[in-house]
Amino acid sequence: MKQLATSDVEQDFARRYGVVAGIDEVGRGSLAGPVAVGVALVDTHTGPAPTGLTDSKLLTAKRREALEPEVARWVIDSEVGWASPAEIDAVGIIGALRLAGLRALGQLQMRGHTPGVILLDGSHNWLAAGDDLFSCASPVQQGRDDNVTVFEGVLPKVVTHVKADAVFTVVSAASVLAKVSRDRLMASVDDPGYDWAKNKGYASRTHVAGLKLLGASDFHRRSWNLPLG
Repeated sequence: MKQLATSDVEQDFARRYGVVAGIDEVGRGSLAGPVAVGVALVDTHTGPAPTGLTDSKLLTAKRREALEPEVARWVIDSEVGWASPAEIDAVGIIGALRLAGLRALGQLQMRGHTPGVILLDGSHNWLAAGDDLFSCASPVQQGRDDNVTVFEGVLPKVVTHVKADAVFTVVSAASVLAKVSRDRLMASVDDPGYDWAKNKGYASRTHVAGLKLLGASDFHRRSWNLPLG
């Protein structure tokens, strides 16, 4: 039986910090396509979470799609941020994750929603600025291929937790939103023969066969060690 997320810990954070953001990423290990970062916001007034929330990878595609509108109605607000394959090539996967996260937080900020604390899936705070990452204060960031708004100011407190998407409902919600959005995108893009609708850009047998036959496309992460030979 899969573990279901609960809201106990995030509600404790909400009592201390106000609005709580759950953040999770999708597509980090893919060979093609963008990375997507989902952000979901809750507070002490948010009602009971939709039944069955957990790590989106543990749910069937049908269940994830059914949960998506329930999650959107449940949270205060939500957003999915993106970083393209070209941006991943330009700044690396960690820099791209941070850019996607800052884009999502920036859109929420524009709508008047800034969290007091962030619950981030994983052991590494990839939202934090560092030598290999972007500066929040920089209006022009290396590797960006558009002018999408990014978060401005000092990021709130970030709490990392391994498998947070299976523990905290707000992170599970972010995981579901990001996964459904990215899967939908990968199924809709022009595909000359990589089978993206099924593999979503990951290294399936049909994807690798397509790479060997067709070579890499502009939608692939060309800086990665792609199985071309």
